[in-house]
Amino acid sequence: MNLKTLFGAAAIALATATIPATAKEWKTVTITTEGAYAPWNMTNSDGSLGGFEPELMKTVCERAELDCKFVASDWDGMIAALNASKFDVIMDALSITEERKQTIEFTAPYASTPASFATASDSDLMKAPGSNSLIKMTPGETGVKEVEALKTAFKGKTIGIQAATVYARFVYDNFGSIATIREYKTGGERDLDLQNGRIDLGFDDTAYFKTAFDAAKGALAFTGPEIGGSIWGEGEGLGLRKSDTDLRDKFNEAIKSVIADGTLKTLSMKWFATDVSP
Repeated sequence: MNLKTLFGAAAIALATATIPATAKEWKTVTITTEGAYAPWNMTNSDGSLGGFEPELMKTVCERAELDCKFVASDWDGMIAALNASKFDVIMDALSITEERKQTIEFTAPYASTPASFATASDSDLMKAPGSNSLIKMTPGETGVKEVEALKTAFKGKTIGIQAATVYARFVYDNFGSIATIREYKTGGERDLDLQNGRIDLGFDDTAYFKTAFDAAKGALAFTGPEIGGSIWGEGEGLGLRKSDTDLRDKFNEAIKSVIADGTLKTLSMKWFATDVSP
C-alpha cells in the first residue's frame, strides 16, 4: 500500500468513526422457540407454534408495536444461531444466568420457576428425601443437606437431562460422581425413556414436568424436593444479541406492562395452573 492509499484509508476510517451510530428501526422481529417444551412452547397439529410463550409473546409484541414471527429451532444451537443473526430473539424458557450474559443480552424476566426430579410412579425412588418440600439454593452452593440425602438415595442410578440447560449443569455438579448422567436433545425423548424404564430419574423445570405427567397418564411422578432460588438465575427472559439493547428496551416496557395489569398471571394460570410471575 503506498502512502497516498494509506492516508486515504485512514481518513475514511476517521470519518466513519465520527458518524454517530443510529438505532435500528425495529418493525419486524423473528423469534425462535423449540416447539417441544410444553406447556412453555409446543408444535400444534397444524404445524403452528403454541403454548404459554407464543401466546404471551403475541401480547408483548402488540404492546411493543412489533410484527413478530415465530420459527422453531433446535435448543442446543439457539445461542450460536442468534449471534449468527439467524433470528432476533430466543424465547424458550431461557434462564438468565451470569454465564449466558457473557454471550447474549437478556430482557427482564417474565417467569421464575423451580426444578424437580421425576421418576416412574411405581419406582422404589418415589418419596425420596425431601419430597413435597421446597428448598432454595444459590449458585455454587454446596453441602445442602437435602441434596446430600438425595446423593445417597440416587447412588448408582441413571439420571436423564436435556443437554445445554442450567439443570444439566446442576445434575453434573451434584450427582455426576455417584450416578450415570444421560443427555437428551429434547425433554420429550428423556421422558419417554423414563416412562419405559431405560433411565431411573429425570430432572427439569417443575412446570414442564406437570404437563409431561399428564401426557404420561400417571406413569411419572415427582420425587425429592422442588429446588428453587437464584441457582437458576434471575428467572426466564428473552435472549437477544448484545448489540440490540434498543430492542431489549422495547420488550422490557411490554413485559413490565403484562406483569402490572395481570395478563402474565392470567396466562400462567391457564398454562401452568400456577402463577409463574417473577
